[in-house]
Amino acid sequence: MTTQTQSTQATRSGVQNSEHAQSNDSFVVDVRTPAEYNEVHVEGTLNFPLGDLSRSATKIAELAAGRPVTLLCRTGKRAEEGRKLLTKAGVQDAYCMEGGIEAWIGQGNPVKRSGTKAVSIERQVRIAAGVLVFLGSIAAWFINPAFVVLPGFVGAGLVFAGVTDTCGMAMVLAKMPWNKGQASGASCSA
Repeated sequence: MTTQTQSTQATRSGVQNSEHAQSNDSFVVDVRTPAEYNEVHVEGTLNFPLGDLSRSATKIAELAAGRPVTLLCRTGKRAEEGRKLLTKAGVQDAYCMEGGIEAWIGQGNPVKRSGTKAVSIERQVRIAAGVLVFLGSIAAWFINPAFVVLPGFVGAGLVFAGVTDTCGMAMVLAKMPWNKGQASGASCSA
């Protein structure tokens, strides 16, 4: 299968590879948190965090000025959520960068790095869930058995996140001050 054919098929499914995104003069939006964006980003992209994307749809459409919008995150999962949000908001020509910035870097494409290291939302969720389960278990053992509700609640939340592909804990963590740092360069938030 040729690259042209692969790009065409990827575009039809709402996913673009990096070659296609570069060749069609896409307006590229990074949906990661400002801290993640500051750590490493594709030069020329704008940062509209996933949590603010619905409110920013009109602004994105204006900035794109008729060009296709390509969404980018770490691996592609948040970008797909963002594409669905933008499509619901009326931005019809929206796509996801296949494999996210990790694939972009893996293909040897240029990025801008700040030298700081951010902890991704996915890792923050795992850390927070682990801490809550651990502390709830210790509290249930040593303080009061009623604390067993905490690990049970976290477990139920993880099951819900897995089934619905929506993570409430990630949405809450994205709003924390350490994830709200100002993105350097071209950053936009509604």
